[in-house]
Amino acid sequence: MKKKKVIVAITGASGSIYAKLLLDNLLVLSDQVDKVGVVMSDNAKEVWRFELGNEAYDNYPFTFYHKMDFNAPFASGSARFDTMIIIPCSMGTLGRIAHGISNDLISRAADVMLKERRKLIAVVRDTPFSLIHINNMKAVTEAGGIICPASPSFYSLPKSIADAAQTVVSRAIDLAGFEQDSYRWNE
Repeated sequence: MKKKKVIVAITGASGSIYAKLLLDNLLVLSDQVDKVGVVMSDNAKEVWRFELGNEAYDNYPFTFYHKMDFNAPFASGSARFDTMIIIPCSMGTLGRIAHGISNDLISRAADVMLKERRKLIAVVRDTPFSLIHINNMKAVTEAGGIICPASPSFYSLPKSIADAAQTVVSRAIDLAGFEQDSYRWNE
């Protein structure tokens, strides 16, 4: 199996646990990973500190890029990153992506993934959805992106919030094409 080059974008939507679990899972899947580039918005760092009570995002052995670093390799399609997962994906970020507004590294990298016909997975985290949100999700889907709502499943009988959140992260990992052990319906 070819190792994957992955971009993880973390926005300021509530749901830092999803981002943490994805980074944890990518460590476990390191034999399938060539590179992980991470970009966090300023709000993402604030939300992480508030929701998780730490700054553990600094402890991961991945390459972190500033949100305005347009010299990051994945700001260009020539870097050939395979997949981008935006987790959690704020509706503001989704709206900018849907309308081609590349005003930071997250929206630029997403634009690159779409134009290069590579995998873009947006783990949207908001409720309820307005018609604007739905239309933006439709536009990103029509452009080739995948909308993966941060809606946990419960048929695996999760015992904790982290277990429930992991059901969303496992779906994103499946969508990205990684091989993993996770709960499967009726298997």
